[in-house]
Amino acid sequence: MSDQQQHEYQVPNVWTAPVADDGKWSQINRPVSGATHQKVLPQGVHPLQLYSLGTPNGQKVTIMLEELLALGEQGAEYDAHLINIGEGDQFSSGFVEINPNSKIPALLDCSGAAPLRVFESGNILLYLAEKFGHLLPKELGPRTEVLNWLFWLQGSAPYLGGGFGHFYAYAPLKIEYAINRFTMEAKRQLDVLDKQLAQHTYIAGEEYSIADIAIWPWYGCVVLGETYGAAEFLDVNSYVHLQRWAKDIAARPAVQRGRIVNRTSAQAGLGVSERHSAADIDAVLSGKQ
Repeated sequence: MSDQQQHEYQVPNVWTAPVADDGKWSQINRPVSGATHQKVLPQGVHPLQLYSLGTPNGQKVTIMLEELLALGEQGAEYDAHLINIGEGDQFSSGFVEINPNSKIPALLDCSGAAPLRVFESGNILLYLAEKFGHLLPKELGPRTEVLNWLFWLQGSAPYLGGGFGHFYAYAPLKIEYAINRFTMEAKRQLDVLDKQLAQHTYIAGEEYSIADIAIWPWYGCVVLGETYGAAEFLDVNSYVHLQRWAKDIAARPAVQRGRIVNRTSAQAGLGVSERHSAADIDAVLSGKQ
């Protein structure tokens, strides 16, 4: 019997959760939903209350809000409260009330007669685009193309993050089969984007949209060498059109502002743990914090 056969996982008839493992996120993974503890979420003074963390999914929403503010939409003023998923904040009773799936980001719109909860990052982008009338075309054809790519991202990113990123960067064991499987898919997705951007300035055409805002924190940061330490492994410089787009988006002032919101001290780069006014971001970017 080979060493591989001797150590092959024996699949039980009925799965039970392991007591513990060495994975980075093992302490927050569990097979049931719902709250683990009682905690009321804080609430600020602005119309929009965001509960999030500066991960790629979190950055989508803060970038969107900063873009809306840059367009003069004062109704997009927001408080961004930190939800530290490493400490289980997403399992508090207050957070579960806003998002029963216990995933960041979650938004509470308090601008109407009654607060309205919005969860799932792609849905939050769509909600804000429709609420304020920006970054989503009104004509059926262009609108549909933007939504094509928004939903492409929502279906594709789990392969990049939970698949490639997990097994390449975070898993306690380097498993060749898993890394090969998800690298194959990650590179296919990068190629899809590179070919699309060879024909267009932005992801869905010639106008910047929520498709770009959704995709950049995931795939743009990967090809810029800012995620997973995998730039050389993925040969990111070969995706020349994707590189051009990623750098163009990174240079946008609203992107530079939004990407640093809700970052913890454990995350690399500039960061502001919570945002309650534009001055919070200004102080960090000016180096005056």
